[in-house]
Amino acid sequence: MATPQLDPHQKAQEARRRVLEMAVFMKREDGENAPSYPRMRGTTPGQAVDMFLALLQDRLPVWLRILDDLMYLVGKGRVNDNLLPIVRAGIDYYSEVQSVALPAFTSPSVTVRFREAMRDSELGPMSEVVPLAEYLAAEQRIGRISSEADPLASARLLLAGCFRHAYYEMFVGAGFLPSRDDSAEEIVRELRLERAPGEGEPPVTPG
Repeated sequence: MATPQLDPHQKAQEARRRVLEMAVFMKREDGENAPSYPRMRGTTPGQAVDMFLALLQDRLPVWLRILDDLMYLVGKGRVNDNLLPIVRAGIDYYSEVQSVALPAFTSPSVTVRFREAMRDSELGPMSEVVPLAEYLAAEQRIGRISSEADPLASARLLLAGCFRHAYYEMFVGAGFLPSRDDSAEEIVRELRLERAPGEGEPPVTPG
């Protein structure tokens, strides 16, 4: 749920509060009846979930803040240049989160509880998609993005590209993939959001 009345610091605190609520929800059923799983690298399933939630509490508010801050760049610089650090940050974020999520989600019951917690906390995928789509829509309104572009679909594709690189890097290793910087450039370029030369793109406003 969008909270435009909150300043960036308050929004970060709100995101942390919601992650804490998720943690309480996910752990409230743990106890004697909780399923047991093999210990992974010296970490119990419960500890793995705790590590995942701790990382999410630290990283998610920062990631959402980065996306929210895009609105300050509307009409400034080039759109592709504005998006490039977002994609790079997205790859970093998903890489960190996925690396600790894998050992945490060893149980269908944990996965189900996490989905329920995400729904109740309103920290699902749209919390990432919406600020990015709003930025793209704002740039489109002032003519800096092609009128044929779909801001919502483009936002989803951009984030999917970040997630995909992080996913493959985790499984096959960075040596089999382009660098994160090169992948970020490719993701932004292939979205083809900026107007092509000769389409009457407005002049660039200095940042």
